[in-house]
Amino acid sequence: MATRFPPGFLWGAATAAYQIEGAVQEGGRTPSIWDTFSRTPGKVLGGDTGDVACDHFHRWREDVRLMAELGLGAYRFSVSWPRVQPTGRGPAVQRGLDFYRELVDELLAHGIQPMATLYHWDLPQDLETSFPSGSAAGGGWPERDTAYRFAEYAGIVAEALGDRVERWTTLNEPWCSAFLGYGSGVHAPGRTDPVAALRAAHHLNLAHGLGAQALRAALPARAQVGICLNPSAVRARTDAPEDLDARRRIDALANRVFTGPLLKGAYPSDLLADTAGLTDWSFVRPRDLAAIRQPLDFLGINYYTPAVVSAATDPAAPRHDGHNAGEHSPWPGADGVAFHRVPGELTAMDWAVDPSGLVDLLTRYTAEAPGVPLYVTENGAAYEDSVDAEGRVHDPDRIRYLHAHLAAVHEALRAGADVRGYFLWSLLDNFEWAYGYSKRFGAVYVDYGTQERTVKSSGRWYAGVAATGKLP
Repeated sequence: MATRFPPGFLWGAATAAYQIEGAVQEGGRTPSIWDTFSRTPGKVLGGDTGDVACDHFHRWREDVRLMAELGLGAYRFSVSWPRVQPTGRGPAVQRGLDFYRELVDELLAHGIQPMATLYHWDLPQDLETSFPSGSAAGGGWPERDTAYRFAEYAGIVAEALGDRVERWTTLNEPWCSAFLGYGSGVHAPGRTDPVAALRAAHHLNLAHGLGAQALRAALPARAQVGICLNPSAVRARTDAPEDLDARRRIDALANRVFTGPLLKGAYPSDLLADTAGLTDWSFVRPRDLAAIRQPLDFLGINYYTPAVVSAATDPAAPRHDGHNAGEHSPWPGADGVAFHRVPGELTAMDWAVDPSGLVDLLTRYTAEAPGVPLYVTENGAAYEDSVDAEGRVHDPDRIRYLHAHLAAVHEALRAGADVRGYFLWSLLDNFEWAYGYSKRFGAVYVDYGTQERTVKSSGRWYAGVAATGKLP
């Protein structure tokens, strides 16, 4: 029997600017931290960069037609900060804003609802390397001023697109920006300072709060403002007290460092205690927490795989936290925690396929944020896709993955979770950050040499689900 989703459930797909746009030197755009990072030898697999990516900057009309062909009801895209405000300060570049105006108009003409994300990791390089004199933070997100610059940028984009876009998210996965960018260094800008990572987490929270205020000051009353988090479904390996404490530590760093201020107006006391040997958190100023705790019109949940942790018995053992590409930990104050491989089928990212984690997160955040609707703003899988002799791309593993995770969404709905929509990651194969072009997540296969697009079997399958609202 088919599983039916509620009427009006929103079916979409998602992308990010640096991963698909290319055209990194056109229209007044200046380098982001990912331009700099990807051009640094040894940082990205194969020396790949996002210089061309999927050439979406020139092929956006074709890509919107593909969305319409797939019957998508919504598209979550991100705005490139350095394309709009090249140094992260001062006036906007109208050509950059025009690109997004034209994209949104084309989406609306095809009946596709736009959801704009203001920040998906492409901080203007100037904000990383140029910062107020006397600052010891080193620029970027550890620097408080970056949060104020983000609020200014949010207002600029809202003024330009507010009459067209009704759903807005401030940040995408601030955990990655803070802890992979400034802790482990496997993401841009590649710094490895645990205190800088904690400072970055706070200033990202502050940027959300100030950005949400700026959006609401510029947007019509009907507009909705939220944030996209990538909370971790953290599980203890055993019920031993030391393993349960390891789960608590990682839950604080992966989840509650953001949801504490966002939903409760406070950082968790156990997080402050766990990191007391690193910092006194004096970078949190008296009115910051009130600024961060803005009303949320919705909360975006990004999910791929759960985490299994225990107390560490061998500090030299390899981590299996999904972010172990570097020698530095992204978990400040949690050196005594070990990550374990989750049993079962793995994707090409070496991530376990476990849809129960999505059920856990959707039911958890329905309880923790009562009255706040949820969207699954990213979910998907990378597999070893290829074009066959007939020019087709068959990806049955991805279809199984999507079927299982959409069934998990439906299970959460039956359990009372207020889930309003699902955004497949990703519309297109693209630049997969430190993995370069070696991993393919798309519903549409991209030949990076010719830029030819081919809808995969999973894309056709997902189109069928979107058209009927039923999971076969």
